[in-house]
Amino acid sequence: MRQNLLTQQQAPNLGDANMAHLMSLSQQGNPTLTHGALIEQATSQAAMQEMAQKENIEVPKVNFYPSRHPDPRKARKQDIKQAYRLLKPVKRPILSPRRWLFGGKHKHNKQTHICVIDGCDVRTLIQHDNLYMRITDEESGRSLWEMYWQNPVTGEPNAFNAREGVTSGRKMTGTYCPEHLHLYHLLCKWETEEEKEKLNNPKTIRERIKKGVSTVAVPVAVVKKKDNTPPMLQKYEGFFTELNKDSKKTAGIDVLHYQNPVTGLNDVTMIIFDLRIFQHELEQMEQQAQEAFQNVLLQQQQVQAQQTSVVAPQAELNQQQTNEAGIAAGV
Repeated sequence: MRQNLLTQQQAPNLGDANMAHLMSLSQQGNPTLTHGALIEQATSQAAMQEMAQKENIEVPKVNFYPSRHPDPRKARKQDIKQAYRLLKPVKRPILSPRRWLFGGKHKHNKQTHICVIDGCDVRTLIQHDNLYMRITDEESGRSLWEMYWQNPVTGEPNAFNAREGVTSGRKMTGTYCPEHLHLYHLLCKWETEEEKEKLNNPKTIRERIKKGVSTVAVPVAVVKKKDNTPPMLQKYEGFFTELNKDSKKTAGIDVLHYQNPVTGLNDVTMIIFDLRIFQHELEQMEQQAQEAFQNVLLQQQQVQAQQTSVVAPQAELNQQQTNEAGIAAGV
């Protein structure tokens, strides 16, 4: 454990690491800490340090460095433990008078725009450059601002309040700076993965059955494939949904996927709009509409002709009966 801490202290900051180093880190240790997450973490560290130099803002570094333990589960546990240690709100010394008289036990817990860890003025960061909007989740593509600083119902800005126990405990007045908030976001994802593994553990299943909780296997008709779409292209999901719908209605739209023979992934996607087919289909639609209209007119003419053929004999019969009645009256 001591050797691990010494390694982390001697390790370079993620904000100073190059892309090759981040790729190497993503291939070892915690499997949930992906390459995209490491890039976001490194980008947030570099952006905050750059802003601190330009705007003369006091922004201390977050010395998080991922575990390199060969066992993925133990590496994730070490990352979770390290994240809790780095995200715990800073407390005043036990013998400090301000802790017991009027200041409270936490050092940075007076205003909503102050980070509870480093005392960073988040309001100043947002005014110069809203890093919360620039740091995104590598899977969903949503920014920290959308996930934590907006009301999920109304969409209005709503400050994120930290908790005394990081993920539990009472809510505090202060918040997290962008770098700490991203680490908090990763921590929540790591704990979610741990909870999933615990639920699938046979021992946990037996304990749930003893408490009367049973598991029912539901057959799935269609297994959804893993979405490997890059976050930058996920905003076009609605566009591709409409394309797939329209491609079933017309032959003028083709969505071609070229798969990699080794990985089986779609390396190239092409969209083809054929104007010639559109024009041909439009002419056919107009022709079909005209034919349908002519058929309706023809049907109406046939109905009128049938009505005329029925009315004419009836009129002749009525006229004949009238003539016969007149002759009889004359007689």
